[in-house]
Amino acid sequence: MTVCFDEIQRLKQSIQASVIGQEHVVDALILSLLTNGNVLLEGLPGTAKTRSIKALSNALEVSLGRVQFTPDLLPSDVTGTEIYQEVEGKSTLTFQPGPVFNNLLLADEINRSPAKVQAALLEAMEERQITVAGKTHVLPKLFMVLATQNPIEQEGTYPLPEAQMDRFMMKVLLDYPDAETEVKIIELVRAEEALSVDKPAPIDPTHIFNARDIIHQIHMSDAITAYIVAIVMATRQPSRYPDSPLAQWLSVGSSPRASIALDKCARASAWLAGKTFVDPDDVRSIVHSVLRHRLVLSYDAIADGVTPDQVIDEILRQVIAA
Repeated sequence: MTVCFDEIQRLKQSIQASVIGQEHVVDALILSLLTNGNVLLEGLPGTAKTRSIKALSNALEVSLGRVQFTPDLLPSDVTGTEIYQEVEGKSTLTFQPGPVFNNLLLADEINRSPAKVQAALLEAMEERQITVAGKTHVLPKLFMVLATQNPIEQEGTYPLPEAQMDRFMMKVLLDYPDAETEVKIIELVRAEEALSVDKPAPIDPTHIFNARDIIHQIHMSDAITAYIVAIVMATRQPSRYPDSPLAQWLSVGSSPRASIALDKCARASAWLAGKTFVDPDDVRSIVHSVLRHRLVLSYDAIADGVTPDQVIDEILRQVIAA
């Protein structure tokens, strides 16, 4: 266990060495990897979304497939397609795998393609397989979809459907760095261009699978499980809190995937903190990233400028851990 824990910490440090000022993003990538989930990165241009994903791929030294989502993209450009070939005078159809058949898939600017292309990832994200022409093709054991999108550009974009948003374990928000961090970023890029940055030894992906087995054994008390369920139920039954504006803010609550994701991420967060059990702070540390994309706000809330994070803050004020 100690070796596994140390290697995951080294993985985290390796990514942080390439991504400055976005520690919460690195934490989310590690948590999603440990929980066998997918992650959506939403941020302004130049906030190291793609760089973070590449740093993760380099640290693990695993295959990275990249798809630049555009309006003219086809589902087969992501999943692959069957190609007609003639071998020794015989006609045959051969499956040509798409970029999804990598350990990590970078879906860059995922909201720039229409729904039929976005939907091509649904089976891969949930079941870790792809079905083409009636045949099922299993994806690598280590597989994760890492999608990015820009929140400020709406023209020529297609918002992700709720069914796909629900398949992301976490949604992480990125913002511009402060002045001090910006200086460090400039210095890092200078060092990289001068080839003076040492590349650390890659981490064996086997440690990821070992860590997942250990995380399953992290103790989750009945009280913490009830706390998780109470948080999710507050999104579905906000009228239970008449002294709160939740009922006016929420249109649709979170699905059972939210409860499962909170359970998994809280366990992983506790393990990364060196604990053998989950406490309320572990739940609260990941609840925003797990829930913010699983809430459908009412028109009143949107008109008043209420954000999903504000709704989650209110839920945490109303729902008290036992």
